[in-house]
Order: sequence, then C-alpha cells, then structure tokens
Amino acid sequence: MNQDPFQYKDGVLYVSEWEAVTAGFTTREQGVSTTPYASLNLGLHVEDRQEDVHENRRLLAHKLHFPMHTWICSEQTHANVVQKVTKQDCGKGIYEYKDGIAGTDGIYTNEPDVLLTSCYADCVPLYFYAPSYHLIGLAHAGWKGTVTEIACNMIHKWTQEEGVPLTDIHVAIGPSIGDCCYVVDNRVMDAVKKVVTYKPKQVENGQYQIDLKTINRLLCLKCGIPEENIIISSYCTSCEEKLFFSHRRDQGKTGRMMSFIGFREGISS
Repeated sequence: MNQDPFQYKDGVLYVSEWEAVTAGFTTREQGVSTTPYASLNLGLHVEDRQEDVHENRRLLAHKLHFPMHTWICSEQTHANVVQKVTKQDCGKGIYEYKDGIAGTDGIYTNEPDVLLTSCYADCVPLYFYAPSYHLIGLAHAGWKGTVTEIACNMIHKWTQEEGVPLTDIHVAIGPSIGDCCYVVDNRVMDAVKKVVTYKPKQVENGQYQIDLKTINRLLCLKCGIPEENIIISSYCTSCEEKLFFSHRRDQGKTGRMMSFIGFREGISS
C-alpha cells in the first residue's frame, strides 16, 4: 500500500502526485457519526442524523482549508451527465442533498477557491486535472456510469469545449470496490463488453468478478489519455473495513466517503 498514489495523512487519502491541487478521498475515520455510520459519514442521503453529517463536513472543511461555502455537491444519479460549474454554484448541496446540482454525476471547473465534491460507498471516484489549462473535474462512476462512459464524457467535454489536448489531461482513479469483492451478473458483464475489451474472472455460470477501476482505466486509454497520465489506487473499499464504508459489504446500511478536488487562490480557512 505504500506505493499507492493516494497517500494517507490524518484520516484522509491525498493524491500525492498532484501537488498544485488539493485532491483526495476521505476515510471513515475522525468523525462524530454513530454506528452504522461511524464515524466520518459525509453523505446526506443516508439515514444518519443530519446534524452529525453537517459537523463531519465542517471537520473536513477545516482539515482541507476549504470552507463549506466553497463546496459544490451534485445529485449523483448513476448516469453520465457532466456539467461545468462556477463559483455561482458554491454552496449547492452542502446542507441538503436535494439542493445539489441536479441529475449530474460529473462536474468540472476552471475557477480557483471552489471545492468539487462527490460521495461514495464502493463506486469509482474519477479525478481529472489539466495543469496548463487550470481545469479540474470529478466524476462518480458506479457500474452504470462506467458502462455509459462518464469518463469519456468528461474527456470529450475538455477536448471539444475547453480546447484541452489529450496529452495535458491527467486522470486519477481512486479507492473503490475491487474485483476481489465485486461479483456481477451477465447483464452487467454484457454492458461492459459493449464499451471495452475486458476479461473478467468467472466464478460460476453467469457470475463474474470485475474491477471497475481497471475498466475505467481502459476507457480513458480508449479515449486517448496517455497511459503515463493515469494513476490508479489499489485500495478496495470492501476489504479495508477500518478505512472505508462499503455499500455491498455493509448490505446497504452504511455511510459515505467523499472525493474532493480544488485549487486555492484567495480564500482563507
């Protein structure tokens, strides 16, 4: 784990290679929520006490030096919609889930002093960064977002609408459930085969172990991202019970981690 591109520091995993931005993934540590959401649950859409989630978000804001009023949250519908956001969107979804960017699983911006956020409990967090163009983005890729190519949608937005060359786009693929713990049926496997060449581990007839992180990596390569521009975490959210919530492991009754990315210019904490 020492070589993982997501390095642990004070309860948070940071993308260590992207020093110019604050990017990373929370763990379940150092929060105030109680079982089964113990302890740093950051999701407002589970049955945790709302005031505990708000306090957890305040704790994270202080740690990251990004005040909550700079955060942007989205609805996350397991689809592939990608939307550009600005400082005018700051504050959306920070106290009420329904107030997040509607019907959106991918957000990006070229503005400083904005923290893009997204919540997870096994799905794949995708991070995008174009240093020369000052662009940052996040995408939430469950199996549905993966097979409807949300990663490619973000990349196409950047190349076609923002004029970013593929060589300047860097992608980090964060902690998620691994093929060690994620078994799917023919319906999911057939959808995967339509978008990328991938050989799963068949555990029995009609049941397959798949790695969504690897599939998203292959999709990024298919869309033209250079292999050396992609980093991928080895953490499995289901295996690492002390570090992460897991929807599948915890049978749906669990909290949420948060992915985040932002670059600071003038804000104070």
